Amino acid sequence: MPARWLMKSEPDVYAFADLVRDGRTHWDGVRNYQARNMMRDAMAIGDLVLYYHSNTNPPHVAGVARVCKEGYPDHTALDPSSHYHDPKATPENPRWIMVDIEPVVELVQPVALNDIKNDPYFEGMPLVQRGQRLSIQTVDEHHFRRILELGGLDVHDLLGEDA
Repeated sequence: MPARWLMKSEPDVYAFADLVRDGRTHWDGVRNYQARNMMRDAMAIGDLVLYYHSNTNPPHVAGVARVCKEGYPDHTALDPSSHYHDPKATPENPRWIMVDIEPVVELVQPVALNDIKNDPYFEGMPLVQRGQRLSIQTVDEHHFRRILELGGLDVHDLLGEDA
């Protein structure tokens, strides 16, 4: 079964609507080793992603995306004009990885962080744990399904299952 993820983006930087408009994007600029390792070692084509809008009021899950290209070197690390430039990165040792994602569906109703935090069902989800600030997180299958339900989606249709 494909893995499930949550990826955070600020909507004024790159919103889910931007992904829908563009049809696909590379997830560049991640400069955390744990998140980099997830993209490099664990993310696979077909994995589903909860697209999370951070640094907005309220923070929320806005849609579902899918990994459409597995990890490859993040070119922004090599670009001196990029905000994400890393002078220690080289073509031989790029240090940073990105994946490509494509939109699947926008949630009918965005699922706010407070709704997730206040629902005991989500106990143990990394998103609601104190100090958890990673821009990429794993999501357990049951948490993923519950967010889809709260977002007004037909889980069985989306996941291609018989009811």
